[in-house]
Amino acid sequence: MQDIFEEIIDYLKGIWLKRRYIIIATWLICPIGWYFVAAMPNVYQSEARVYVDTQSLLRPLLKGLTVETNPNTQIRLMVKTLLSRPNLERISRMTDLDVQASNSAQYEAIIKNLKDNIKISGVGRENIYTLSIEDKNPEMAKNIVRSALTVFIENTLGETRSDSDSAQKFLNTQIKDYENRLSNSEARLTSFKQKYSGILPDQSGGYYAKLNGNKEKLKAIELDLLENKTRLDSAKKQLAQSVVADNGSDNKIESESSIRTTYDDRINELEVQLDNLKLRYTDKHPDVIEISRNLEHLNKSRSAEIEKYLAQNNENTGSLKRLSANPVIQEVQIQVNQLENLIASLNVRADNYRQRIIELENRVHTLPEIEAELIALNRGYGITKSKYEELLSRKETAQLAQQADETTDKIQFRVIDPPRKATKPSGPKRFILFGVVTLLGFGVGIGLSLLMSQLNPVATSTAQLSKITGVPIFGVISANENLGLQRWHQKKTFIFIGSNLLLLCLLLLFVSYFVFPNIIQVPLKRIF
Repeated sequence: MQDIFEEIIDYLKGIWLKRRYIIIATWLICPIGWYFVAAMPNVYQSEARVYVDTQSLLRPLLKGLTVETNPNTQIRLMVKTLLSRPNLERISRMTDLDVQASNSAQYEAIIKNLKDNIKISGVGRENIYTLSIEDKNPEMAKNIVRSALTVFIENTLGETRSDSDSAQKFLNTQIKDYENRLSNSEARLTSFKQKYSGILPDQSGGYYAKLNGNKEKLKAIELDLLENKTRLDSAKKQLAQSVVADNGSDNKIESESSIRTTYDDRINELEVQLDNLKLRYTDKHPDVIEISRNLEHLNKSRSAEIEKYLAQNNENTGSLKRLSANPVIQEVQIQVNQLENLIASLNVRADNYRQRIIELENRVHTLPEIEAELIALNRGYGITKSKYEELLSRKETAQLAQQADETTDKIQFRVIDPPRKATKPSGPKRFILFGVVTLLGFGVGIGLSLLMSQLNPVATSTAQLSKITGVPIFGVISANENLGLQRWHQKKTFIFIGSNLLLLCLLLLFVSYFVFPNIIQVPLKRIF
């Protein structure tokens, strides 16, 4: 470690001995560099801050009714595309920068300058964006920022309008196309139904379903018919037995009063009620009058039923008298008549179903093909109709979204800080550049001194000399004052210090030129 430290000390001593190169380098680099820094034109910065509000009140109200887009994604996209070529050309036209270009090369340089200098930055999730630019003309910087802000806002709002209009045009085109297709499908379906109007299947099912259904109904009717025929045979046997038993008896034909009708039970009930009422009320009581009128009506109906029955059985008066006198025979005869009527009705229905089955079986080669074609037509018509109705629904949704956008914007811009004309230059950073030039001059000088000390080394210590020659050093003799070496080294030191002080004064003059412009710049302008 001690060796390294001593080696560093030797290097520093070598640089100090060659310090004249530091003076040369600093005087060649620093004044020229300071002059160029001072001659750099001033640039002025203009910026604007805008807040993008994406929390619209209509957004939760219209949720599920309109097409929802993410406004934050849209804003980020507009930020990324702000410095696109069309936008930069629009900004150049708005600020009349395109007028300053006399050829295409200059115009391209203006566009490139705008792209390199316009800065847009956001502040995290706050949706606050800053637009800024630096230009030699403060008024131009303000105009550029204002134009860029206008383009940013109009592009964001216009993009929503453009998307909505494009969606409306697309939906209208598709709806017209589907209207034509729907009309053609309806025409084909109507023509087909008119062509096969007499043999088309109804809503109950297809050909085979209808054929099987008719066969099942015919089987049910035939089974019902068989059951009723069996019941009829049994009733006829019972009637014959009753008639034989009645003929063998010595009883006489009963009067009409013995014939039982459907009104007998009701008449008996009303008579009992009438007797009970007459025990409590007179004949003029409303309930007595009402029941008496009902009894009179029921007796008339009973007499009419008996006369009808006697008229139907007029051919065998003797038998009728005997039959009407026996309630059991009457009931059996009525049952026989009902079963005969029911069997006749079932035979008619069975014949009808048999005819239907024969007609369907004769069309076994034509009806399935017609049904298949009808199903295909209905399927195509149904698909076209469903798509058409879906497009109409989408169109209503798009119109509602467009009306909502026209009523109030989902994205609102609030300019927090509008662009202003700068009164003080924002650059270049001359003080930093002065420091860089100074460091560069001294760095080059130190580097040259170190290089020359290594090319033309001078021993500055006994250890260095012993290391270089390999000969041990036993003592040191100081130079005599008469030689003037000490005074020469002092003179060189004073020259080095004076040179650096003069450079420092020159640097302070450059700095003061910009720090105190009213004190230095105004007198210089009067002189020159």
